[in-house]
Amino acid sequence: MIGFYDYTVILTYFSLLSATTGIVVSLSGSGHPYYGCLFLLFCGLCDAFDGKVARTKKGRTKMEMNFGIQIDSLSDLVAFGVLPACIGAALIRVSPYLTRVLSGIPVRWEIASGKFLLHACLVLYVLAAMIRLAYYNVTEEERQEKEDGTRKSYLGLPVTSAALIFPFVLLLQYLTKTDITLAYLAVSILTGVLFISPFRVAKPGLRGILIMVGVGALEFFLLLLWKVILR
Repeated sequence: MIGFYDYTVILTYFSLLSATTGIVVSLSGSGHPYYGCLFLLFCGLCDAFDGKVARTKKGRTKMEMNFGIQIDSLSDLVAFGVLPACIGAALIRVSPYLTRVLSGIPVRWEIASGKFLLHACLVLYVLAAMIRLAYYNVTEEERQEKEDGTRKSYLGLPVTSAALIFPFVLLLQYLTKTDITLAYLAVSILTGVLFISPFRVAKPGLRGILIMVGVGALEFFLLLLWKVILR
């Protein structure tokens, strides 16, 4: 078989499987955005450690390293680009506020309605995530030709930050008891802008990664508690 299947890529494969499952779950039936967010958080956990796991293997060939870089970006686009957009689409579908506001609009006018514009926010978010990932790949390749070691900072907000941002927005539904769909869409636009904005973000060390994993674990527990245990 073509490709590589050792332990250095297993977390990336798990992330993609989780993201794809989250997309299917979010868009199934009437829409299950909160369950989709649980899979998004698991993707974030896999991404937090996939690079560190891969670097533990000594003597990796250049092809193995390049393969790892490529599948990491492809997986990230699905996990932190497409999956959050699908969660947003599911929110639009189940939103009681939007259902009430848009219920009087004839189907033939749907393309010109607010619903189309709302989905356009999600499409633009995915576009920004793709641009951010492609730009990172190009600049990282150039950096590796000039210097050794890992980079110290990122230009623009890393797309993996979506794993913490969007579950937090959904938790606002739990805390405020109000429809957060429009807030989710506004955050998606803001996050997409930050993806492609030229500002420096320090790369977190092990301590920073563990803090983010802890925050993600808390979000996961609260979402699970709210939607599965206390429903």
